Amino acid sequence: MRVGVTGHSKLVPECVDDVLDAIRAALEAEAAGGSSLVGVTCLAPGADQLFARVVLDLGGRVEVVLPAADYRDKLKPEKRAAYDELLARAHVVSVLPNELSGRHAYVMANERMLASVELLVAVWDGQPPDGRGGTADVVETARASGVPVVVVWPEGAERG
Repeated sequence: MRVGVTGHSKLVPECVDDVLDAIRAALEAEAAGGSSLVGVTCLAPGADQLFARVVLDLGGRVEVVLPAADYRDKLKPEKRAAYDELLARAHVVSVLPNELSGRHAYVMANERMLASVELLVAVWDGQPPDGRGGTADVVETARASGVPVVVVWPEGAERG
């Protein structure tokens, strides 16, 4: 099964373990049919990277869609080691033909991800969209295009 992710990039540290557990429960429920698990992600800090770790822990493969050539450079320096580690463990890495990261590039990456998955896991607090390319926008786009969405937001989860 091919599963994509969208979610908040800034989660308070105290809720990370609960979010990991909730992502794991969602993926285990979906992968129970025995099909191989492929997680598709942009590897943004926060939800995307937590998702990638769970996919790998469950023996799945990770496919990465990078929005732009400068994507890594836009990460805060303290976030790069985790990104680099997960990128190195990815089965497939695609870089979209954008030189610069930004809303347009993020929308393109999310559209590419949604076009390739059977399910979307959304680590989302349910708040309405605050523009194109954000978590709520991706959820709306998925639902409008017929991609099923599993929302993961455990009790006590908070954005940072």
